[in-house]
Amino acid sequence: MAVAASVADERLRSTRASLDTLQALVGNDLSAVNRVIVDRMQSPVALIPQLAGHIVSSGGKRLRPMLTLISARLCGYSGTRHIPLAACVEFIHTATLLHDDVVDASVLRRGSDTANALWGNEASVLVGDFLFSRAFQVMVEDGSLEVLAILSNASAVIAEGEVMQLVTSNDTETNEADYLAVVTAKTAKLFSAACQIGAVVADRPDADAMALAEYGLNFGISFQLVDDALDYSAAQATLGKTVGDDFREGKLTLPVVFAYARGDAEERKFWRRTLERGEQTESDLETAIGLMAKHNALADTIARARQYGDAAHASLARFADSAEKRALHEAIAFCIERAY
Repeated sequence: MAVAASVADERLRSTRASLDTLQALVGNDLSAVNRVIVDRMQSPVALIPQLAGHIVSSGGKRLRPMLTLISARLCGYSGTRHIPLAACVEFIHTATLLHDDVVDASVLRRGSDTANALWGNEASVLVGDFLFSRAFQVMVEDGSLEVLAILSNASAVIAEGEVMQLVTSNDTETNEADYLAVVTAKTAKLFSAACQIGAVVADRPDADAMALAEYGLNFGISFQLVDDALDYSAAQATLGKTVGDDFREGKLTLPVVFAYARGDAEERKFWRRTLERGEQTESDLETAIGLMAKHNALADTIARARQYGDAAHASLARFADSAEKRALHEAIAFCIERAY
C-alpha cells in the first residue's frame, strides 16, 4: 500500500499539485466558515475582535478547517454542522498561534507583525484564551458529546505539546523520537481531529472516522517536517518567508537533530553555542545550512515527511474514488512539493 501511495504521490507531483482542487470543492462552505469566524469573534470588548481579526486575516490558507469540510463531503454529509465546527477548529489553531508567538517572542508571522508585537504579550495571551473559550461554546452548541470529546482532547494534547516543546527548547540532546512526539501533539493532533469530526457529523462508522483521523495525523506530521526543512532552504525565500527564523529563535527542529547527531565534536560545540546559549553571529546561519548539507539533514527530513505522507495516502484506501478523495491525496503532494 505504501508503494502504491508513493507512486500516486509521484504522479501528482508530476502535474504540480496545489490546494486549488480542495479550495474549489469547499469554496462555498469555506465562505460560510469565514462568516461564522467573523461573527463569533465579536465582543463588546473592542480589543478582542481587533486583535483576533489581525491574526485570523493574516494570510493563512485555512487548511485545518478545509480538512473538516472536505472530510465531511468525502463521507457524504449534506447538512450544515460542519460549518461552525470548522470555524471551531480555526479558533483553536488561531489561539495556539497567539500563545506560540508569545512563548517564542516572535515579532513576525507570514511577513506581518505578530499580535504580541503590536498589542503586547498580555493581550495576546488573553485573546487566545477568549478564542479557546469561544471554540468550546461552539462545540457545546453542536450538542455532540463525541465531537466535544475529540476536539477537547485535541486541545489538551496541543497544550501538552506546547509544554513538551518548552522542556526540550534549546536542548541539543533532543532526539528524533522526542521531537516527533512534540510535532505529533503540537501540530498533527489538530489536523487529525479536524478530519475525524467530518466523519462523525456524517454519522459514518468508527472505522471511517479513525481512518480520517490517521490521515490527518500523518498529514500533519508531514506538513510540519516540510516546514522544518523549509526554514533552512532557499525554497523558503520563494514562498515570501524569511530563511532561518527557527535558527535565530534557537528551535531544535528535525534538521538540527540530524545534523547534531551526525556531527563531530567541533560541530556539536557550534550547535550548543548558537542554539543552547543563543550566541550567534551573522555568518552562523550560513554555517548551519552548510552543516545540514554535509550531513544530508534537510533531504532526510523531507524523506521522513514523505514516509508520513505515504501513510496518510494509505489511510484513504477504504474510501471510494471521488473528487474529495483525490483532493485529499493532492493536498499531501502539495505539502511535499513546497520543499522544491
